[in-house]
Amino acid sequence: MRTIDLRKRELSPADMLAAVPRATQARAEALDTAARLVDDVRDRGEEALREQAERFDRVAGHAVRVPEEHLTEALQALAPNVRTALEEAIRRVRLASAAQVPAPQVTRIGDGATITQRWQPVARVGVYIPGGKAVYPSSVVMNVVPAQVAGVQQIALASPPQADLDGRVHPTILAAAALLGVSEVYAMGGAGAIGALAHGVESLGLDPVDVVSGPGNNYVASAKRAVAGVVGTDSEAGATEILVVADAASDPRLIAADLVSQAEHDEQASAVLVTDAADIAEQVRAEVERQAARTRHSERVAAALSGPQSAIVLVDDRAMAVAFSNAYAPEHLELHLADAEEAAAAFTSAGAVFVGDQTPVSLGDYMAGSNHVLPTGGQARYAPGLGAYTFLRPQQVVSYDRAALAVVREGVVALADTEVLPAHGEAIEARFTA
Repeated sequence: MRTIDLRKRELSPADMLAAVPRATQARAEALDTAARLVDDVRDRGEEALREQAERFDRVAGHAVRVPEEHLTEALQALAPNVRTALEEAIRRVRLASAAQVPAPQVTRIGDGATITQRWQPVARVGVYIPGGKAVYPSSVVMNVVPAQVAGVQQIALASPPQADLDGRVHPTILAAAALLGVSEVYAMGGAGAIGALAHGVESLGLDPVDVVSGPGNNYVASAKRAVAGVVGTDSEAGATEILVVADAASDPRLIAADLVSQAEHDEQASAVLVTDAADIAEQVRAEVERQAARTRHSERVAAALSGPQSAIVLVDDRAMAVAFSNAYAPEHLELHLADAEEAAAAFTSAGAVFVGDQTPVSLGDYMAGSNHVLPTGGQARYAPGLGAYTFLRPQQVVSYDRAALAVVREGVVALADTEVLPAHGEAIEARFTA
């Protein structure tokens, strides 16, 4: 891991943003490629999807729309301990998601005049579940449960076909979908799958969705940007990020374990340590090298840790650590600080904050009850992670009776005349003239 030394430097907000390690070239290339793949699916439908499956997934002639018996078989074959874990994860995420559904609110403006704020679910959602370097049944839970809690009635799920399974979606993903009652599943991956969900594919019986959600690599995240405006999207949850803020009292072994755990996702994963303790930085570096060398996906981890997106950042003090973290706006933020509970309030920009060294990101990935589909690439400065609210639309319901309208009659007409929109005022006056 490279070192970025910010000590004894006066950094403006712009300087701090410039110091953030990012794989910007990879994201730029992904955006251009993803847009072309999405457009190809929009224009040529199933034919484009099959060509992309052969090119990227090494699969041909597979059933793109998954037969229901595949889901049934997968659920029946699911290992009991995995089923128990998934059921508990579902229970926890359902509890946390329920807190994200606002109750309707009625505001009485005056006698006979009310504004009701209500939250309506979208009708149809498409969820994307990655399936390249790893298998993510947990992502099925994280996407489907909040949509169900929000009241979404139709959910279509897409996941890449697997070459070693004759083009089928991985059975653990199918089992998780079946466990949640999702029967509309498609074996399609990457940017093309996002395009298919957004635009629909008539030959597959795939109707366009209203919202697309789900994590993926930078191509999947970029594809969401390409379809934004056609459909709603959650945050661009691209290649994973972890930022650990640590002090002199932290445990280098635990920090290294958490950095390595996220680096194993993908070669584009970002792992960053921020600390004002130079000794801790060096101990973590040594621990990372030791743990990375012995982990199963050591080559992948090494590529992620040596990339431009990963670094050890040295800062002068806590204030600089806070400023750097908030500029970075990581997907996952871990606070390995002696006063982590009190310090958490200052760290305002992160997809999710993990407080203390006994709350690793791995917990949030599976069983914390929080959602693991989170914004990457600095979007946590302005965008939330996935939740029930992702699938809800706030609507204002306006109700005035004649007497209430009479109270504002003169004011509406005056404002309409000022804006030279006389028909607006005439629409009010029509209600008071024979």
